[in-house]
Amino acid sequence: MSGVSPQEDLMTLMSFLLVVIMFLAFFVFFSGINPQEMTIFFLPDSSVTYPVTVVVIGCILVGLFIGYGFHLYGAVSYGLRSWLRGRGEKKNKEIDTIYRDGVGRLLSGDIKRAHDLLQKAIDKDPNKVESYIALASVNSQEGDPQGSITLLRKAKSINGKSLEVLFKLAATYEELGEDDSACKEYEEILELEKDNRKAIRAQRDLHMKHQRWEQAYELQKRLLKAGPSGNRIQEEKEKILSIRYEVARQKLANNDEDQAVSALKQIIKEAPEFTAARVTLGDAHVQQDNIEDAAIIWQDSYKKLGRSVFLSRLENLYIQQEDPQSLLAFYSNALMARSNDLVLRFFYGKLCLRLEMVDEALEHIYTVESSAPDFPQIHLLLAEAHRRRNRIDEAIEEYQKALGVDNQLSLGYVCDCCGTSSREWTSRCENCGTWGSYSIAFRKLIEDRKVVEPVIPQAGA
Repeated sequence: MSGVSPQEDLMTLMSFLLVVIMFLAFFVFFSGINPQEMTIFFLPDSSVTYPVTVVVIGCILVGLFIGYGFHLYGAVSYGLRSWLRGRGEKKNKEIDTIYRDGVGRLLSGDIKRAHDLLQKAIDKDPNKVESYIALASVNSQEGDPQGSITLLRKAKSINGKSLEVLFKLAATYEELGEDDSACKEYEEILELEKDNRKAIRAQRDLHMKHQRWEQAYELQKRLLKAGPSGNRIQEEKEKILSIRYEVARQKLANNDEDQAVSALKQIIKEAPEFTAARVTLGDAHVQQDNIEDAAIIWQDSYKKLGRSVFLSRLENLYIQQEDPQSLLAFYSNALMARSNDLVLRFFYGKLCLRLEMVDEALEHIYTVESSAPDFPQIHLLLAEAHRRRNRIDEAIEEYQKALGVDNQLSLGYVCDCCGTSSREWTSRCENCGTWGSYSIAFRKLIEDRKVVEPVIPQAGA
């Protein structure tokens, strides 16, 4: 940096001398036209007397001195604040660098180093909420969710309105299985943002998990009122129907049949294809001893939806009422209207078998077998029909087909990780991608059992 030139020094000196000369000239001129003196009393018996010129100039100098004092104070204060701000910014920059390095290590999978860096960031700035959140994530990956809770509670005490902290705390509670505590955190979020969709969904799902359907229903209404995103509106509307169904089913379980029936009828009116509501409406009628109404709703539901559960319900209902003739009449009329309905023929054959009408049962079962792809249940019915006709060899053959047993007695394998079944052992599961995970299907059932000597019955006993 270059120094001040001699010419600039000379100009500064000349300017100063000019100001002094002008001040002295003003003083002499002012003294000449104001020769009077002024007496100033400090106390009743204490005073001083000075020319007016001296008093005026003294006041000016005192004013200048005070002004300069204020200016000096302001300059020193500004300099001190700038120094402190610069020091704080430097410290914050250092802490941010440590925090970013810690997060980077966390994302890279270097958990131990991430833990050290983030703890260092907290030590340097105990009020930085982001450091607590990141370190809580580290603790979760280290298998210490309780440590995560402690850190997040500390972060919450620093900034209780941070949605990130509250969501993280709620999610960690859920990981620990402390769903009630998680619900409280979601409730706090909703107190801050009453239409927060994520919090509403999360709290609703927890209520659904614990079958608190009334609370789930209120939250679902709240979610629809808040306005879900466009691609989820239909999904959420369908979900509220399902929750309403569960509320009605819960009322039925609590013997409040009238309200349950009313609610189920309304659901069916709004969603005619809601199978579960139709099934449960029939159950409600049975619980009220309205057998005829139950039969009507299930018969009508099968005609409209063709779901086999209605045939199962009808079969059990009429058998319990010892009125198989009414069910046979229903099947007869239904088959006239739906002769190509293989599900109807299958259940009709099953009913005939149950009523010991074996020949008619075989007729319908063979029709299904010849018309549909192979499936185990058809072989079970055929095996039972042959057994009842004392055709043991044919029955055994059908039972083998139903069980998938061949002459080699292949028992099949199952993936220990995801449960996928396979007839043959393979080195890698195609479903979950795990190597060497296939074991015999029943291995887990017997591997830890102790050997118990069997009790063999004596011949002729």
